[in-house]
Amino acid sequence: MSNPVPKPFNLLAGNPALDLVNTMDLRFSANGPEELLSTYADLLRLAAQSRLLTAEQARKLARTVREKDAQQVLASAVELREALAAVLYAWMDGGKPPAAQVETLERHFRAVALHRRLRLGESQLVWSWSGLEQEAEIPLWKLAEAASDLLVTSEAERVRECGDPTCRWLFLDISKNHTRRWCNMKTCGNRMKARRHHARQQESEAS
Repeated sequence: MSNPVPKPFNLLAGNPALDLVNTMDLRFSANGPEELLSTYADLLRLAAQSRLLTAEQARKLARTVREKDAQQVLASAVELREALAAVLYAWMDGGKPPAAQVETLERHFRAVALHRRLRLGESQLVWSWSGLEQEAEIPLWKLAEAASDLLVTSEAERVRECGDPTCRWLFLDISKNHTRRWCNMKTCGNRMKARRHHARQQESEAS
């Protein structure tokens, strides 16, 4: 019997680093969160869907990376994700990010700086991962690069959270008036509208 094909990730955030944070689904639900990044294969799928890796690169890494190395990279990716989540949700809540998590991000960002190389492009200099495409850590490094590029620029000011309190998925608000409220209007938006309608009905019946 063949293994079921995993469902694609819902990449609704507009940035790979935010999509990484969202792989811990229902993070604030009373019933507990749901882990969507359980294996190195999941990490490769996320990187390929985000176009950080080609499908062929992902397939080759899946075939060649040793299980021990895969587990270590997965653990590092989860560590990166949780540090990102701690910093970003602290900002969302109007608080100060934990210093230990900022240090964790710095460590991952330094690893990116140590491994990528500056190359001469056609009309400008570009950062390149040439020669490192088959390193087990390449999906981790590329996600950390996306996080670094986001957090140290003004783009970080556009990060928002879904208005559904049980969801709170993060996304980059690039709407014209910066008024996006939901990760997905068809799911969280409609669900919250239904909750408000139900609450109004109950208030009306009570009065």
